[in-house]
Amino acid sequence: MSRLWLLRVAAFLTVALGLNYVLWRWAASVNWDAWWIAVPLVVAETYSFVDVAFFGMTMWRAQPRPTPPPPPPDLTVDVFVTTYDEPVELVMATAVAARDIRYPHRTWVLDDGARPALREAAQAAGVGYVVRTEDWTDRPRHAKAGNLNNALFATDGEFLLVLDADQVPDPRILDHTLGYFTDPLVTLVQTPQHFTNVTDADPLGSQAPLFYGPIQQGKDGWNAAFFCGSNAVLRRDALMQLGLVGYVRETERSVREALLASRRVLARARASAPGGMARDVLEQVEDAAHTALERLDAGEPVSEVTYAFQRRVDAVSAAVVADDVAAMQSDLAAIASLPIQPDRELGTLVVDEVALARLADRDWSPLGAIGSVQALIRAVDVDRGHEAQALLPVQTVSVTEDMATAMHLHALGWRTVYHHERLAEGLAPDDLGTMITQRLRWAQGTLQGMLRENPLRLPGLSLGQRLMYFSTQWSYLAGFAAVVYLAAPVIFLCFGVLPVTAWTVEFFARFIPFQVVSQLLFLLAAHGVRTWRGQQYSLALFPVWIRATVTAAANVWWGRPLRFAVTPKTRQDTTGSWRLVWPQLLAIALLVIAAVVGTVRAALGMAPWVGTTVNLLWVGYDLLVLSVIVQALRYRGYRAGIEGGS
Repeated sequence: MSRLWLLRVAAFLTVALGLNYVLWRWAASVNWDAWWIAVPLVVAETYSFVDVAFFGMTMWRAQPRPTPPPPPPDLTVDVFVTTYDEPVELVMATAVAARDIRYPHRTWVLDDGARPALREAAQAAGVGYVVRTEDWTDRPRHAKAGNLNNALFATDGEFLLVLDADQVPDPRILDHTLGYFTDPLVTLVQTPQHFTNVTDADPLGSQAPLFYGPIQQGKDGWNAAFFCGSNAVLRRDALMQLGLVGYVRETERSVREALLASRRVLARARASAPGGMARDVLEQVEDAAHTALERLDAGEPVSEVTYAFQRRVDAVSAAVVADDVAAMQSDLAAIASLPIQPDRELGTLVVDEVALARLADRDWSPLGAIGSVQALIRAVDVDRGHEAQALLPVQTVSVTEDMATAMHLHALGWRTVYHHERLAEGLAPDDLGTMITQRLRWAQGTLQGMLRENPLRLPGLSLGQRLMYFSTQWSYLAGFAAVVYLAAPVIFLCFGVLPVTAWTVEFFARFIPFQVVSQLLFLLAAHGVRTWRGQQYSLALFPVWIRATVTAAANVWWGRPLRFAVTPKTRQDTTGSWRLVWPQLLAIALLVIAAVVGTVRAALGMAPWVGTTVNLLWVGYDLLVLSVIVQALRYRGYRAGIEGGS
């Protein structure tokens, strides 16, 4: 408790001093004459302040959990080992270790690659083997999420232990986690991911001791510890509830979109219709659409609402006598050509804005208008025939299924647990290219979630949960701030452009205390754990974070495809790896040149020594951070790294 209170004091001081500094920067120190660099710099500093404030909030409730009670003896558990194209030997090492877990269970290899050699090896080891059913042919596969969803309907255990192909479990993993589920509201127990093929230097930054420790413990204090894709136990009933709720919500959204489109069509047709029966008929159908929307808003079942609406429309249309057969035929041709297609990614009805405008602007006959409405409503894919499964319990809204699934479980009122004990050992990326592929996918999936289902707006989450999820998503926007932090000292040293009004005592009196206390907060949170490598990569991978943001936005806003990249579990060819990090190498070169130019300019009296010294120190810090890229380029794998001392 004393450490927790020290953390809280440090968090409070960090936020207070940071707020004082940022407000002063905006109010009194922005050099508006050089707004093109001054404003981006103060925006970047504000971003960093918000980021550290989120960290302080996370640490506010960071506490290890007490030992859970022993698990009941009669639970049924399925252990899933997920794989796509990893070597058979690697998968089977995990599968055999999973088979030998002490608590009674069944082990399944979920082979998304459908490899005969793996099937034979699993059968020989007495391990279950699951591949996709035929229903998945020519339908969206949803990568790992689809693999897990397929297995959910092929097994029946009350609980699921999910393991990646390289995560070899400790025999005690179920004994040490199932006890939490004596609380009927607990749906997930996440344990750390730890890697055995990493040197103490960890040049690729694979270990994440700050995240798998203080950060997850802090999120756990807010009931916001989330699923990390592996080494986690989940409650099947909660997942199935999530699948049902998601199905109902998506179907309701499709029906609502169709009803809104129907009202636009009917309003246009009624405005141009002659009086008498035609207008009366259209008013009846429009009123039926309005009533159906009201019933949906009141929470009535979608099936009852749509059935009642269709019955009423059918009754009205049966009473219509068409006066103009030619107009009816034209309308029917227009109905047949409606571009109504299910969105293969989201699983919902899509009628684009162009199609809706065309529908609304057309001069429909009464029967034609009613027919278009019937076509819209009946086009809603209630059975989700475009999907292999109507229910998709593990979320498919992003290329990383884990965080989205946990967030929706929290929104339904379930609880999660972070259990801080290494109960599985895995393999980290063994080369720079593989590491970048992995980090890019994580960032893309997290940002997809933020843009598509922002936790700040998701119903059912508490305020703490909203902020905990958003803080993780927010952190991946750091690439843009990093560019500013790298550019600002270069611009001053080379051209003398000052982004602040002056390097005054007032500046340092605000900046230095904020930096000192924020670093103290990180030291207290880390509690002896090495975090420097993680801090380096948060800045050094700025091109990856920017690319992730751009590609995730293009996917969510404009439908650009986002490929799921499986992280290779064997070392890849490193020839030409420098091409992967050319922006960082360019930044290093520019920083070195700027340091030389700035020193010469100050020596010639062309720049003040105070500002030059500050920016030289800034350049030194940036170079120290970016030096990890050079180490990563020189890294030749775990064994080579030990033998070569690199």
